[in-house]
Amino acid sequence: MSQWRPTASVQALRQRAELLERVRAFFARRGVIEVQTPLLTESGVTDVHIESIATDSPAGWLRTSPEYFHKRLLAAGVGDLYELGPVFRRGEAGRHHQPEFTLLEWYRVGWTWRQLAEEVVELIHDVLATDAGHRPVRWLGWNDCFLETLDIDALSADTRELERLADDAPGGLDRDALLDWLFATRIQPGFEDGMITVVHDYPASQAALARISEKDPRVAERFEVFLGSHELANGYHELGDAAEQRMRFERDNRARAVNQRSKMPIDERLLDALESGLPDCSGVALGFDRLLMAALGAPSIAQAVSFAHDSVR
Repeated sequence: MSQWRPTASVQALRQRAELLERVRAFFARRGVIEVQTPLLTESGVTDVHIESIATDSPAGWLRTSPEYFHKRLLAAGVGDLYELGPVFRRGEAGRHHQPEFTLLEWYRVGWTWRQLAEEVVELIHDVLATDAGHRPVRWLGWNDCFLETLDIDALSADTRELERLADDAPGGLDRDALLDWLFATRIQPGFEDGMITVVHDYPASQAALARISEKDPRVAERFEVFLGSHELANGYHELGDAAEQRMRFERDNRARAVNQRSKMPIDERLLDALESGLPDCSGVALGFDRLLMAALGAPSIAQAVSFAHDSVR
């Protein structure tokens, strides 16, 4: 017998619809406009940790995020904006991942990363409101996480020190991969259930599309928000320097080659938009399905979407 039934209950689907309404109402009250951008893109992403899903059409790839389109809109003068829609990533499967998921992404012009991180917390409180009141919030520097849990200064530790701490990690990991592994296996599981944890000041080597801090060039103006031990959102004070962004894309492609992954074409239209002038802004991407999982108390993403991919059933 085929598995034709939805993976989410009817009640969960009703709650999903209610949360979608709450999110849209949250931004409507704040004057942030909703946009729709293409699902198909002519260039994937160079990030070595993300694999785009190719299509047979000339369009190229299914989007992994609407970020590049959003920055083109920002450069065109659209102002504060958000989008709530599907994104696609190859190889994503598990209790908290599937190849297609719903992403909430938004940008605030003239805001610092801290202001945006505070708004993420406000949104979580708003859409997950209960009679029990707001969830507790903890702010932690990324390096403080390592000092507190592993008694090591991760910003200055060399690869050999990290390998000693990660003695059961897979072989062949470079320094950043070791840091990611230690964070995911030693630090993140210790985040308190029910608490919102905001981790900020990630190392400059993990800046992605974030600016490097002027106060401390060892770190990037990047933050992540966790609900319990689960990552919910990832945000930046956005890099606006086209030349620097090109260098980062090229560095990503070199890293992809080392890891035997396909080189990805660089999005020249994004770089042209940055060159024309991206307004000073901060942006964040939040996993809507994971937010719903928290509202439902669901252990699997399959219970938060109408039809889960077979890889996560």
